Amino acid sequence: MDIAIIGLPISGKTTTFNALTSGHGAATGGGATGPLHVGVVKVIDQRLPVLERMYHPRKIVYAEIKFWDLPPADHGSRNTGLAGRHRNILQGAGALLLVVKAFDNAQGPADPGRDLLAMLNELTLADLETLEKVEVRLSDSLKKAKPAERPALLPQADAVRKCREALEDGCRVRQQELTPSERLAISDYQLLTDKPVVVAFNTDESVDAQDVHSLGIPAQLTNGLGVVNLCARLEEDLASMPEDEAEEFRDALGISGSALQRVKQVCYDTVGLVSFLTVGEDEVRAWSVPDGIPALDAAGTIHTDFIRGFIRAEVIHYDDLVRCGSVAQGRKEGVLRSEGKAYRVKDGDVINFLINV
Repeated sequence: MDIAIIGLPISGKTTTFNALTSGHGAATGGGATGPLHVGVVKVIDQRLPVLERMYHPRKIVYAEIKFWDLPPADHGSRNTGLAGRHRNILQGAGALLLVVKAFDNAQGPADPGRDLLAMLNELTLADLETLEKVEVRLSDSLKKAKPAERPALLPQADAVRKCREALEDGCRVRQQELTPSERLAISDYQLLTDKPVVVAFNTDESVDAQDVHSLGIPAQLTNGLGVVNLCARLEEDLASMPEDEAEEFRDALGISGSALQRVKQVCYDTVGLVSFLTVGEDEVRAWSVPDGIPALDAAGTIHTDFIRGFIRAEVIHYDDLVRCGSVAQGRKEGVLRSEGKAYRVKDGDVINFLINV
């Protein structure tokens, strides 16, 4: 999964990136022409080492998250910022991580509600610009279209107009009540307000990392968003320590888990991701997929050829596999199931796809 990190200047955005990736990126406060940082981290799944001891594979492969640390938007140019040269990264991301300053410093007191609203408005304005251009293009196409072509264009134009009007009224695309056909009609535009959004409130060390309500953010502002508190400066220091030392500090400070663990969990919950597992002598691996994805599509995440040759999926839950000690014993006890293409994959499913090659 790719996650694009955005934030206003002096929000601690790059410090947050460093905390999540154990990186050492320089601050991107030089405007939209500043540096772009990319970091890939493994999503540690404690189930994989257990399966490794059972199967002794040649390797274990964790799911990964790629974080993109984007320079802040330059409001003085239409070719930079959210609607400019980094728009393709934002559009390709599976989720957006908004870093919001929630600490006082020499630049002024914190106003996280104001800053979050400003960032959400930036996303909205970028989408409105996109939709307005699409409407102009569709209007021109309708004028030039032959009578037989108009029935295919009209529903798309109506969907775009409906989406734009709701967005102008303050309803993000992800929260709009659109029909499946309307969702399909706007899907190609990769609208930013249609993406899952996680807000990381960058606090000082005095704020309880578990208490996101202490900042006084209006509930309606974070409706539909994932929210997490973290002290980016502290977490950046902890990320550079040996893990055992870092855990001692977190225990002393009452912090449950690293910034990466907390952000990962909120991102998975907000996006709606689960992990299914595959096992064997070659590798033990976790695959991140949308919750409830059909088995056929889950097979396609391993290799697209699996979709064409899909026969069935043999499924056993991780807990049952560990209890039984082997797939063979799971079959004897009746907890190994044969499932078809439409089976909805659940977190912790250990799946062997049978494929006709």
